[in-house]
Amino acid sequence: MPKLKTHQATAKRYKKTRTGKIIKRTSGQNHFNARENGKVGRNKKSDVITSPTLNRIIQINLPNN
Repeated sequence: MPKLKTHQATAKRYKKTRTGKIIKRTSGQNHFNARENGKVGRNKKSDVITSPTLNRIIQINLPNN
């Protein structure tokens, strides 16, 4: 059986923690952030844990991580 290759676009966007959770960067951080209120700005700084459905798909694309 051939080696399983990592999908590089997925590897750049998602990271697997030591406990097996998959986290990603919060969307909407690039520009137009001056108009957001403080609560939204603080929430954008934290990472997001993905849903169980998305976890299954990401783990197929990240076999060696």
